[in-house]
Amino acid sequence: MPEVSYKGEDLARFDAIIPRIAANMTRYGTAIVRQLEMQGIYNVSSSIAISRSRDKLRSMQLLAKAGVGIPKTIFSRNSTDIDDLIDKVGGMPVIIKLAAGTHGNGVVLAETKKAAKSVLQAFYLSNDDGTNILLQEFVEESAGTDIRAFVVGSRVVASMQRKSLDDDFRSNLHKGGEGIPVKLTEDERKMVIRAAKAMGLNVAGVDLMRSNRGPLVLEVNASPGFGIEKVTGRDVAGPIIEYVEMNAKRRTKKDKIGA
Repeated sequence: MPEVSYKGEDLARFDAIIPRIAANMTRYGTAIVRQLEMQGIYNVSSSIAISRSRDKLRSMQLLAKAGVGIPKTIFSRNSTDIDDLIDKVGGMPVIIKLAAGTHGNGVVLAETKKAAKSVLQAFYLSNDDGTNILLQEFVEESAGTDIRAFVVGSRVVASMQRKSLDDDFRSNLHKGGEGIPVKLTEDERKMVIRAAKAMGLNVAGVDLMRSNRGPLVLEVNASPGFGIEKVTGRDVAGPIIEYVEMNAKRRTKKDKIGA
């Protein structure tokens, strides 16, 4: 029987878990979550769903398959094809991302082809472990501004607009961005819920931008921060606990019936 111990104590007696795994602990964290899943403990976010969301390329593929609007995105391991790649995402400027980046780290805006080539070469040289790199279109009308929607189950419990305080094109609060409450349109609400479902996440922070061709999802975060509570004045933790309690009880009843 799989076991997980913490400070010498067995963790098998818990009814449910809510994974909160830092980006730099994804492999180790999801391994522990898998062990707990094998013990039959209810898990609000599966290890597979967490792994999917942490892989930017895989998440973009799943979002596109689910019909979720995303920015034009290219994946390539050859920096010599930069001219063709830039044309495919709509020309300069272009955003270059490390697939494993988080909180705005590993994301660079290149304004010229020369700069893009330099950034790509630097990324490739500093990441010889097979790290994926993505090129993405720069949506000028949303530069420095995006929206974080907090999804629990099939509803959005809070949403805020984030805006950079300087000329930085990234709006992450971790980068000094400022958040204000915002109301989603019906199309945006449906899209962020679909995005979370595409990842298989019951609790997620979905980041999107408003473009001239409609909302575009940038990322689905499996361990979204709770700073949105302070910005919006909305209770986010409460709905998560309610969702876990309701679904853990339902599964327990099914298991008893099946037995």
